[in-house]
Amino acid sequence: MMRTLLVRGLIAGLLAGLVATLFAYFVGEPQVNAAIALEEAGAEAGHHAEEPLVSRSIQSTIGLLAAHLGIGVALGGLFAVVFAVIYGRLGGFSVRAHSTLLAGGAFVAVTLVPFLKYPANPPAVGQTGTVGSRTELYFVFLALSIITAGLAVTAARSFADRFGGWAASGIGILGYAVVMTVCAVLMPPVNEVPDDFPATLLWDFRLASLGGLVVLWLVLGAAFGTLVHRALAPTPPEGAAEAPATAST
Repeated sequence: MMRTLLVRGLIAGLLAGLVATLFAYFVGEPQVNAAIALEEAGAEAGHHAEEPLVSRSIQSTIGLLAAHLGIGVALGGLFAVVFAVIYGRLGGFSVRAHSTLLAGGAFVAVTLVPFLKYPANPPAVGQTGTVGSRTELYFVFLALSIITAGLAVTAARSFADRFGGWAASGIGILGYAVVMTVCAVLMPPVNEVPDDFPATLLWDFRLASLGGLVVLWLVLGAAFGTLVHRALAPTPPEGAAEAPATAST
């Protein structure tokens, strides 16, 4: 069964990456182009701007598609593995419900919470010399979020028999929120947005970036649940459909 789940996870991830590519192209790329225009204007005014290694036309088409498909397939494979671990252990939920809950929880732990602490920045924002430190901070916070989410799920399962499913889920969610709030306060902030950078453009870029991730997880969860539903649905025994007709005669 693991192979069945993995194949369907890869297919769902491929579909999610394709839809996310379309969203990024039509919604996110205009914000990127506007930020690049500001960067080029700053270069003309005397500020240094590095030439891209890959042309902008390749970045916004083939590069965009390859990046999203690669991320989608990778997440689809991991999604299938985690689904196989949790399936049947969260209560009497259906296959689609398990997939939806997993996609929602993964979105919060892997995407939303790290994004709130260290949001994406458009071109012309940030200093070249701090790219490494900013990346390290982001991945440290991401790791903390994933580990805390795993511990929260484990705690909720252990409390389920004593307090019930809903109360145990609330305890797990509250514990995750408290721990990640403390981590967010303790970890250093990153704020390298120039004072003259348009706030509207920054907001639109970050909103488009987060929206693309919402689309990715939404399609992944829905597609995986639909693809796996038939594979895991119990098949009626042979001749079961003929039994009522035989009995009526």
